[in-house]
Amino acid sequence: MILFTKLLLAHLIGDFLLQPNRWVIHKEVHKAGSRYLYFHVLLHFLVTLLLLWDLKYWKLALIIMVSHCLIDLAKLHVTPLFKLKSIPFFIDQVLHITIIYICAFYGNLWGHTAQLFNDLDWALITAIVFVSFPSAIIMGKLLEAMSDKIELDHKSLPNAGKYIGIIERLFVLMFIIMGRWEAIGLLIGAKSVFRFNDLKESNNRKLTEYILIGTLLSFGLAILAGIIYVGN
Repeated sequence: MILFTKLLLAHLIGDFLLQPNRWVIHKEVHKAGSRYLYFHVLLHFLVTLLLLWDLKYWKLALIIMVSHCLIDLAKLHVTPLFKLKSIPFFIDQVLHITIIYICAFYGNLWGHTAQLFNDLDWALITAIVFVSFPSAIIMGKLLEAMSDKIELDHKSLPNAGKYIGIIERLFVLMFIIMGRWEAIGLLIGAKSVFRFNDLKESNNRKLTEYILIGTLLSFGLAILAGIIYVGN
């Protein structure tokens, strides 16, 4: 596991800490003709060897360097095809980490992957999935009759409320698992502070009641999932 950790750290240093924005821009413009692309992958090679501190891993570092170059080249060519530039970015990162994982556990790749899969906390995964989109859909159904009666006089980011709810439920679940119930109160207080100005300016009793019911439902579903998980 220490080998994987060092390889991952080398990737994070090379891809984020030691890659100036001007390199990224130059690569996007010139692609394979950019000298910074080759500086970048060479830097990955050197950082990997430095962290491993053992020349017997030079082949491993070379494989990572070459694969990193090919993946980056592919990303540079397919990125213009995507409306959301974050999609090729995350695909790129997943591919890099997959290569690192294969290199770290190549001696027992199947056995280690199977063991990793068997050791997963499936109850926790189920709780996390439940408090995300399923809870958002459940809340939407429960509040459907009320939402039609709410008139909004301001614009907001698309689906912002849904994602805020998912994030807050994940925090609540985490706090329950950690046994820090008091942190849930702080989270409710922080949300109330952020919502105060909107509610004050709108002076809309229905909106206030709608938000309060939605918040209590959101926290209630997360608390329920947390209690069931901890109880098992």
